[in-house]
Amino acid sequence: MDLPAQEVDVDVAIVGAGPVGCTLALLLARVAPRPQRIALVGRAAGAARGGSGADPRTLAVNHGSRVLLEQLGAWPAAAASIETVHVSQRGRLGRTLIRHEELGVPRLGSVVGYEALLAAMAQAVADSPVRFIEAQKPEVRHSGSAAYIELPQASLSCGIVVQSDGVRPAGLQRDYGQEAVLACVRAERPRSGWAYERFTDEGPLALLPHPAGGGLYSLVWCCTPEHARQLRAMDTAAFDAALRERYGERLGRLSLAGERHVFPLSLHTGPTLPGSRTVAIGNAAQTLHPVAGQGLNLGLRDAAQLAQALAPWLLQPQSDPSSLLQHYAAGRRADRWLTAGITDLLPRVFATRLAPVEHACGLALLALDLSSALRLPLARHLMQGLRG
Repeated sequence: MDLPAQEVDVDVAIVGAGPVGCTLALLLARVAPRPQRIALVGRAAGAARGGSGADPRTLAVNHGSRVLLEQLGAWPAAAASIETVHVSQRGRLGRTLIRHEELGVPRLGSVVGYEALLAAMAQAVADSPVRFIEAQKPEVRHSGSAAYIELPQASLSCGIVVQSDGVRPAGLQRDYGQEAVLACVRAERPRSGWAYERFTDEGPLALLPHPAGGGLYSLVWCCTPEHARQLRAMDTAAFDAALRERYGERLGRLSLAGERHVFPLSLHTGPTLPGSRTVAIGNAAQTLHPVAGQGLNLGLRDAAQLAQALAPWLLQPQSDPSSLLQHYAAGRRADRWLTAGITDLLPRVFATRLAPVEHACGLALLALDLSSALRLPLARHLMQGLRG
C-alpha cells in the first residue's frame, strides 16, 4: 500500500512478514478492538529470496502449531503427516520410537513447504483488517517513550514494535561448524507417516516425509562445511552413494530428486525486550539449530503468548505497556531456554567423536525407548513446548 508522506499512528507494528510475524498479526486482529491499527511491515510473499528462485526449505510444524494455524485459516493445502519419529545413531546401538498414539494426537506434526505456508498466511492477512505495509529494510528508532519505524514514504509511530523474522539477535552465539545440505530425495521403500532423525559424527541427518508425496522425503543433512561443499558439487550418482553410506538401507535405495542447497548453522539468542516499547519474537529473538525442527514452532508460541498478553493493553493502547511486556518476557523465558538448550546440546553431544560419549548416547536412546516416563515428557515438549 502507498502511505502519505506524514506520520501515521498504529497500536502495534510487526516488523517481519514471515510465518511468525503473519501469525501474530492474525492473532492480534482477533483480539484488537480496532484491528486496522495493527500493521505488518515487511516484504510481500514471494519476494523474500530476491528473485533467486523458489525457497527450497520445508518446515516441520508440530501438532500444536498446526492446530493454531488451522484455526487462523492459514494452513496450506499440501502437507505430509508425521505419525512416528525414528531416532537412531549411526554406528552405535540404541534407538527410540516416538508414536502419535501414545500422546493421544492424530499426528506428531506435519511437513509443509516454506513458500506454500507463507502464501497461505499472506492470503489470510490480506483477508483480515490488518494493514500490510511493504518495505524491504524498515528501521526502528526510539524517541523518549515512543517507537517509530522509518519508511520511504512516512514515519510510522507505534505504541509497540514487534521485531520478527528480522536481523539475528545480538547475544549468545555459537558456530556449530556445521552446514545443512537440503535436498529432496526419493526412497525405494517409503514408509508412510514416518520421519527419521539419525545422528552421525558430523551432525544429525533427517529424512522427513515430503508434502508432494510419491515416496519423496525432505533431506536435512548436517555436516562439516567442507563435506557440505563436496556433497553439493558431487554428481547425482556419487551423492546417492554417499547418502546411502551415511544413512543406510532402512528405506531402500535413496536417490536425489531435486536441487541441493546449503545453509550455515549457528545459534543466536538475544533479549526478548531489546528496547523501549519493543519486543522480539521468532528469529529476531532466537535462531536455533534445525535438529528436531523446533525453530518455527518456538516462534509461533512466542506469537501466541504475546497476542494473549497484549489483549488487555489493546483496550487502552494509550497506557504504558512496560510492565505487561516485562511479564510476557518472564513468562517466555523457560520455554525459550529449554528449547534452545535441547537443540543446542543434541547436535554437539552426538558429534563429539568420543567413543565413551557415543556409547552413552546410545544407552540414552535405548533408555528413552524402554521408558515412557523418560520419553513422553521430551516428546510432549517437542510437540507443544512449555505454554504459559
